[in-house]
Amino acid sequence: MQTLIHPTYFPNVAHVAAMLKAEAVVFEICDNYQKQTYRNRTSIYGSNGRLDLNIPVIYSQKNRQLYKDVAISNMENWQLQHLKSLESAYSTSPFFEYYIDDLLPLFKTEFTNLMAFNLKCLTLVFDCLQLPLRYTTTTEFELETQHSLDARSLANSRKEIPQSFTRYPQVFEQKHGFLSNLSILDLLFNEGPSTELYLNKQTVKL
Repeated sequence: MQTLIHPTYFPNVAHVAAMLKAEAVVFEICDNYQKQTYRNRTSIYGSNGRLDLNIPVIYSQKNRQLYKDVAISNMENWQLQHLKSLESAYSTSPFFEYYIDDLLPLFKTEFTNLMAFNLKCLTLVFDCLQLPLRYTTTTEFELETQHSLDARSLANSRKEIPQSFTRYPQVFEQKHGFLSNLSILDLLFNEGPSTELYLNKQTVKL
């Protein structure tokens, strides 16, 4: 069965695992944008524990917007801030130096559309995993799906379903313990080429 899912900013482990297990991936692009979700947020493991990185967007609650039409606000240099946060969090991880050069264009090039940027992030992550990113997109919004496994809830950070994922070594684990279901970057920088194998062994709760 195909899996219906949102393209999000450096999606979490559950998100990518669901994509790898899907017979076919369909990205939801016809939904209304919702604030405080993983559409413009990713969570990494910083020295003080879980750290959320947020992309500033131009959005008004009064005027409903489709997710695919939401613009990024580049008034502040958020890309540099996110890059510095990643360097601080993962510079000592086993595979940071191996992958960071491939990811640098995401932080050196200005982007204006949130969904286009998220798709670029996904493409580069899958390139790092040496996997093809094959997907189709929706043509209309359906509240309830008839022919798809609905994984759109994985983008909801406010009502996130707790996931019971297998522990893997993390940089600051001795300080704060294992943090599950962080950004795919946490897994990639710590596990490197073993990332795909890890993802395929996990069971995702929807």
